[in-house]
Amino acid sequence: MPPTKASANSLNRVSSLFSSLLHKEEYDLNTMQSRPNPYAKQLKKQVTMRLETDVIDYFKKMAEGVGIPYQSLINLYLRDCVASHRELKMQWS
Repeated sequence: MPPTKASANSLNRVSSLFSSLLHKEEYDLNTMQSRPNPYAKQLKKQVTMRLETDVIDYFKKMAEGVGIPYQSLINLYLRDCVASHRELKMQWS
């Protein structure tokens, strides 16, 4: 998707701000105000899925071992499936 004029202006403002921040010798992080990422909604989409209890338990246990939320672990697993073009092989008896 080609950049729009508005996104180019935003990029220029961010670049200018970043450049000015690089030249500061000291920062007071206590006075900084946080704000939500405006692009977060574009990164992921919330969905509702019905998963069996044993599947959730499996990912929760694995997530505890690696120290990340189980939802993130499920997302990483699905992303790996996409990256490797894994297909489900099912047979109906």
